[in-house]
Amino acid sequence: MGTRYAGSAAEVRALNVFIKLLRATNTLRARLVPRLAAHDLTETQFGVLEALYHLGPLCQRDIGGKLLTSGGNVTLVVDNLERRGLVERVRGTEDRRFVTVHLTAAGRRLIARAFPAHAQRVTEAIGALPAAEQEELGRLLKKLGTAATSAGAPRPPR
Repeated sequence: MGTRYAGSAAEVRALNVFIKLLRATNTLRARLVPRLAAHDLTETQFGVLEALYHLGPLCQRDIGGKLLTSGGNVTLVVDNLERRGLVERVRGTEDRRFVTVHLTAAGRRLIARAFPAHAQRVTEAIGALPAAEQEELGRLLKKLGTAATSAGAPRPPR
């Protein structure tokens, strides 16, 4: 169902695109996130482990930027992962105020097990579109995100 708003043609079109984008996102999340529970992980916990797995140790601010989540949420998620022995915080040797988050061996084993299945499920879900349409959607979404940023929205980290 599209918008019921009786605005200009441009407003109705934009609202309908926005609704479709949100619905597609919510549908994909509903399909993918419950599978993370098999590893006893929330979506954000998985995101933290995945970022550390692929990017290496990061400070919490950078993790929050990568996941587009608040610093307070990252702190809570890292606290919970640390309690489970999946990550550890390491203070800088030159500046003890600087703390990076590292995967532990247990965290590395868990994400190394969980990520390939997640990547396969994402591939299957996005596979509803042929390769050319996936490329086009990626291009359009990047263009939309770039335009929103230049229009004054906060810029997400790359």
